[in-house]
Amino acid sequence: MLLTGTYSRAIDDKLRIAFPKPFRDRLSHSPGGPLYVAPGTDGSLAVYSEETFAQLAERLAQASPTAADVRAFGRLFFAAAQALELDSQGRIRLPAELAEWAGLGKEVMLLGVQDHVELWDRARWQNYLAEKQARYDEIAERAFQPPGN
Repeated sequence: MLLTGTYSRAIDDKLRIAFPKPFRDRLSHSPGGPLYVAPGTDGSLAVYSEETFAQLAERLAQASPTAADVRAFGRLFFAAAQALELDSQGRIRLPAELAEWAGLGKEVMLLGVQDHVELWDRARWQNYLAEKQARYDEIAERAFQPPGN
């Protein structure tokens, strides 16, 4: 599954967001199956298909259970993660505590990021872009360097 693209959406008073059709189609391998929302990185939320969420859990299970960061991440991530259902209009309803954690206002950006969708507050995303986009070539070069370099 490959998720790409950027979409602007509004959050209604019930914390519902209309999920773009390309994301719905790619994330819904099992119709009616849950999606999982969890804390993301850089102040975002991450939305995973059930399959991808299970793969992430398996990868974490392969890490050392005695490593303090592994234990802390597992607690913080899985304790906050929640299963969501798409409603008949293709919307998800965010848990209030996660919307607050990510500082989401009325306008959000949904980003396809390879195997998951990130939800960003619109202003935070614009600030992130302003900071990182000017260094795109440098970031790309580092991202494709072999590990250990």
